[in-house]
Amino acid sequence: MNPMKTHGMFSWNELMTTDVTAAKEFYGKLFGWSFEEMPMEHMPGMTYSSAKVGDQYVGGMMPLTPDCAEKNIPPHWGAYITVDNTDETASRCAELGGEVLYGPVDIPKVGRFAVIQDPQGAVIQVIKYFPEAEGDSQ
Repeated sequence: MNPMKTHGMFSWNELMTTDVTAAKEFYGKLFGWSFEEMPMEHMPGMTYSSAKVGDQYVGGMMPLTPDCAEKNIPPHWGAYITVDNTDETASRCAELGGEVLYGPVDIPKVGRFAVIQDPQGAVIQVIKYFPEAEGDSQ
């Protein structure tokens, strides 16, 4: 079962941090991860670091966005859950007493995502991957 195609499955983990270089060094040494860099088209000047175990992508890292810094959001790991429709999931979250904190918005060449919060305050990302991103690795 491919987690990038299956509604309700965890499919990606992402670190947003103040020092990507230090984080890559730490996690690289801790877990043996290697990294692949790519520019973030939707955030000019920022680079995304995809973490790999062998040839398998396992997560990513990026700098905290200016938005996060303004809101004093600390470095954090975030998890993504695959959904069939991001907009419908965000709407349903609100109907169930949760809150949509960001989005839904598109990540070019990846998918449409939103950051949601459950009624108890826990935050998670939901995403519908674009067909070209739904392979066995990201």
